Amino acid sequence: MLDSYLPILVLIAIALAFALGSVVFSSLIGQKKPSAIKLAPYECGMPLVGTARERFSVKFYIIAMLFIVFDIEAVFLYPWAVMFKRLGIFGFVEMGVFIVILLVGYVYVWKKGALEWE
Repeated sequence: MLDSYLPILVLIAIALAFALGSVVFSSLIGQKKPSAIKLAPYECGMPLVGTARERFSVKFYIIAMLFIVFDIEAVFLYPWAVMFKRLGIFGFVEMGVFIVILLVGYVYVWKKGALEWE
């Protein structure tokens, strides 16, 4: 039974050895000339503003989560559109229910004011 798992274990061992070897080898032969410019975080060429510990408003996170929820739900429309003719009226009714649930959620979020950015 272990004979069937042996190639997988060998592959995992080779992958780990390669990863570890790459890190060790690059740290041994890599140039180490730190400077203030090299150690500064990359900000698209703009001067740094504020600190990395700056607090964001909770509204930012709520809008981000709502975007992800509604964006991911829209992805479910693509497979339905591809299989539309095969699904027939059942698929049409099911997708109608799905869209109505999404619209109810969107209206609820809108009425609660979660999309207002102040």
